[in-house]
Amino acid sequence: MTVQDRVIEIIAEQALLEPSDVTLDSTPESLGIDSLGLVESIFAIEEAFDISIPFNANDPSESDFDISSVASIIAGIETLMKEQGS
Repeated sequence: MTVQDRVIEIIAEQALLEPSDVTLDSTPESLGIDSLGLVESIFAIEEAFDISIPFNANDPSESDFDISSVASIIAGIETLMKEQGS
């Protein structure tokens, strides 16, 4: 399973959707993921990929991690995996 497939699977699970309903252009908001769901998604992604995401759950807009779309989340994870040697 690719990073993209796994991230889409995790996000779809949090949004109570099918993975086919999640596109690279989807935003957490467009998928109906609230702030708690977003935090849970980040934790699930960290666990799945054994990485640490620089995400401020109290103020997501202040995080260094781009959560604006599924594509940006995937790109950020791939970068972190290279940096953190996962």
